[in-house]
Amino acid sequence: MRASRRLLASTDEEAVVAPGNRRWSLRRRLTVALSGFGGLAIITLTVAPLLGPTPIGLGRVFDTSIPFADNVDAQIFFIARLPRALAGALVGASLAVAGVVFQALLRNPLATPFTLGVSAGASLGAMLVITLGVPVAVSGIPAVPIASLLGSLGAAGVVYSMATLRHRGLSTTVLLLAGVTLNSFFSAIIMFVQYSADFTQTFQTVRWLMGNLDVSGFQPIVAALPLTGAAFAMFATLPRALNLLTLGSDSAAARGVDVLRTQRVAFLSASLATGAAVSLSGPIGFIGIVIPHLVRLIVGADHRVVMPASACLGAAFLVGCDVVARTIMAPFELPVGVITALTGGPFFLWLLVRRQ
Repeated sequence: MRASRRLLASTDEEAVVAPGNRRWSLRRRLTVALSGFGGLAIITLTVAPLLGPTPIGLGRVFDTSIPFADNVDAQIFFIARLPRALAGALVGASLAVAGVVFQALLRNPLATPFTLGVSAGASLGAMLVITLGVPVAVSGIPAVPIASLLGSLGAAGVVYSMATLRHRGLSTTVLLLAGVTLNSFFSAIIMFVQYSADFTQTFQTVRWLMGNLDVSGFQPIVAALPLTGAAFAMFATLPRALNLLTLGSDSAAARGVDVLRTQRVAFLSASLATGAAVSLSGPIGFIGIVIPHLVRLIVGADHRVVMPASACLGAAFLVGCDVVARTIMAPFELPVGVITALTGGPFFLWLLVRRQ
C-alpha cells in the first residue's frame, strides 16, 4: 500500500511539474540548470571583487612579498569588495529561494519574502535601534543587524500564532491575511518613528530601508551563516512535498504528504532565510518575485530544479546589481535596492504582459 502510494505520488508529481519535459530526466535537468546558473554565479563572484571605481591588480592582491598593511590592493579586495560580494551572494540566494517557498506555500505567484511581515518586523527593529542610538554590540556585531533579526523572528512568531490560533493546522489564508495586515501595521509604526526622529537619524533609516551591501569584513556574514544554514537545510527537505502541494492540500495528503509538517517547515525556513538576509543587507525587493518566475520560465515548475537554480541566479543577480550600484555613479554609490527595483520592476511588468 505504501509503495503504491509512493508510485502514485511520483507519477502525479511528474505530471504536474514537467508535462512538456518528460523526456528530460530529473538528473539531466538538474545538471543543466546548475551548470548554467551555478557557472554564472561563480563567474559573477570571481569578477565582482575586481571591479570598482578604484582599479586593482590581481597579482598585487596576492603578492605575499608586500606587507598587508602596505598593500592597498589587498586591503580593497579582502576588506571592502570580497565580503561585499559574498554578502550579496548569500542575501540573493536566500531571498530567491524564500520567494519560491512562499509562493508554493501560499499558492500565490505574487507572494514574496516580504509578504508575511517578516521584512517589516526586521525594518522596525533596525529603525528603533537607529533612532534610539543604541550603541550595544554583541561579539563585535553592531546592534542594528541584531535588532533587525530579532524583529523578523518576532513578526514571524506573531503571524504563525495567528494562523494556528483557531485552526487544527496551519491556515494559509489566515497566514496571508495576518502577514499583510502586520506588514501594514509595522510600516505605519516605521513612518511614525521616522517622523519623530531628527534629520540625521531619518537619513540613516531611509538609507537602510533602501537596502545596501555596505559590509566591511567577514564578521556580519559569519553571524548570519547559522540561521541561513539552518534555513537551507530545511529547504533541502521540501521540493518533492512542494511539488505535490501545488495539487492542493487534500490531494497532497492523499498522496502521502504530511501537509501540516510541510507547511510549518516551509514557513519557518523561508522566514529564517528572510530574517537573516534582511539583517545583513536591509530590505532588498524584487529578487524574491522576479528570480523564481524567471527560473520557472527557463527550467519548468519542478521545485527540485527551481530551488537550487533560483539560489544560484539570485546570488549572481544581486552581486551583479551591487557592482552596478557602486560603479555607475562613482565615486558616489547607489543603494543596491534601487538597482534591483529599477531592473526588476520593468521585467515583472513584461512578464505579466507575456503571460497574458
